[in-house]
Amino acid sequence: MFLRLIILYLSFLPFATNAQNSTQKKYVFFLHNKFLEGHSLNESHPKYGPAAYTAILEKLQSKNSVILSEKRKPGTNPEIYAKKIILKIDSLHSDGVPYDHISIVGTSQGAYIAQYISYYAKNPDLKFVFIGASFKNDSMNKDHEFRLYGKILSINEKTDVDAELLSRQLRFKNSDLKSFKEITLNTGLEHGFLFRALDEWIIPAKEWISNNNL
Repeated sequence: MFLRLIILYLSFLPFATNAQNSTQKKYVFFLHNKFLEGHSLNESHPKYGPAAYTAILEKLQSKNSVILSEKRKPGTNPEIYAKKIILKIDSLHSDGVPYDHISIVGTSQGAYIAQYISYYAKNPDLKFVFIGASFKNDSMNKDHEFRLYGKILSINEKTDVDAELLSRQLRFKNSDLKSFKEITLNTGLEHGFLFRALDEWIIPAKEWISNNNL
């Protein structure tokens, strides 16, 4: 059966949940990579090709989920944008959606924004999927007070230049996570793996979102 993709652009919120099964649906914020901030959806990265934004959203969609996303403006400040998303999350919760039914999935720059959401929200019930956002000499480690909160899945690519497991990063070591998992892929696509709607990272992300036992 064809599943209609529901993309609610954040600038048009508040959400129209109408309390109609809103507490049973999974709400997924998808935050795209930095390349899309300054380029149109059909432009190609000189090395990685086009960012499959729409295809990724379609694959993230499932029967019982609502995908929330927007194309960010060029030069978006990650910390300010993270706080904007937290307001949307709290709005959903005020409409009756449990926090553990809300997930934030980010690729590259989007995953860094997701980490700021984790840090500022300090909510142990939110779910996060960070894709391609953990590197050696990571700038986030300069803030020794930085902590991660929530239920976190981190996905890296072995061939991504200078990629490093999140579990080796200072911000992880400073945290006290109760639900954490990390996966290392080996697609050979370097950072371009997250430009594509690959089952290798989308399937684990969806499984993490739908898992009620975390």
